[in-house]
Amino acid sequence: MDTLGVAIRFALYLDLAAAFGVSFFALCAAGVREALPLRAILIATGIIGVGLSIFGLAVIAAAMAGVPVGQVDAGTLSTILTGMPLGKAWAARIAGLALLVLAAFRIGKRPGAALAAASIGGGAALGTLAWAGHGAMDEGAIGWLHLGADIAHLVAAGAWIGALLSLLLLVARPAARADAGHLRTTHRALDGFARIGTVMVAVIVASGMVNAWLLVGPAGVASLPGTLYGQLLLCKLALFAAMLGFAAANRYRLTPALLARIAAEDHDGALAALRISLALETACAAIVLTLVAWLGTLEPILATG
Repeated sequence: MDTLGVAIRFALYLDLAAAFGVSFFALCAAGVREALPLRAILIATGIIGVGLSIFGLAVIAAAMAGVPVGQVDAGTLSTILTGMPLGKAWAARIAGLALLVLAAFRIGKRPGAALAAASIGGGAALGTLAWAGHGAMDEGAIGWLHLGADIAHLVAAGAWIGALLSLLLLVARPAARADAGHLRTTHRALDGFARIGTVMVAVIVASGMVNAWLLVGPAGVASLPGTLYGQLLLCKLALFAAMLGFAAANRYRLTPALLARIAAEDHDGALAALRISLALETACAAIVLTLVAWLGTLEPILATG
C-alpha cells in the first residue's frame, strides 16, 4: 500500500467533502447560517484544500518520475498539468476552491448568494477527484458513464458528510450555552437533513451500483471475499449500512425526542443521545473515506481475478 498516497487522498476527500457539504447544508437547512462559523470553516477548508492539492500533485509527479517528492522537476509537473486530464481536473479544483474562499468573504453581506457560490465551487472541487480514481479508467460512452457516476457519488457523499459535520458542531455546544433557541435551530437542521438525506442516499446507492457493475461485474461478486479489493469493498458496504442505521435512528427516534425535550425544557438531556449517534455515524464516515482512499490505489480487476 502506498501509505503517503492513501493519506493524501483521504485528507482531500475529507477536506473537500467538508468544504462543499457544510456550505450546501447551510444553504438548504434553516438556521444553520447563524449558528455556525461558516466563514472560518469555508476559508480554512479552501486553503487546506489548495495546500493538499499542491502536495498531492507533487506526490503524483514523483511517482511518475520515480524520484522522491523533493526532487520533482518542473517538466514533469508541466506534463501533468498541460498534457493529462488529471492536470486539467487539478486546475479546475484550484479554481473551484478559489471561488469557495472568495464567496466565504461575502457570507456576512449576501449569505444566500455567497453560500450558493461556495457550494458550486466546493462541489466542482470535490467532483474533480473522480479524475484521480477509477472513474477515469474507461473510454468512450462507458468512460463518461463511469466518470459521471463517480462524480455523483462524490458529491452526494460530500453533502452527507458536510451535513454530519455541521450537525456535530451544533450538538457539541456545551449545555450551558445550549439555550432553547439553539435547540430549536438544531431541531430544524436535523429535520432539514432528514428531508435532503433521502435524496443523498438514493444518489449514493444508484451511482454505487453503476460503479460496482463497471468495476466488479456480476461474475466478480463471488470472488470478493478472497481479494483485498473485495474485502475493503465489503467492509465499506457494511459501514455504509451502519450509517444508514444511525441516520434512521436520528430521523425517526432521536429528532422527535429532541422536540419533546425542548417542550419539557430538558436542555441538559436533549442533545446527549444525538451527540453519541452523530459521533458514531461520523466515525463510520471517516473510516469509509479511508477505505475509499485505499481502494483507489488498487486495481479493481483484482476483484474478478
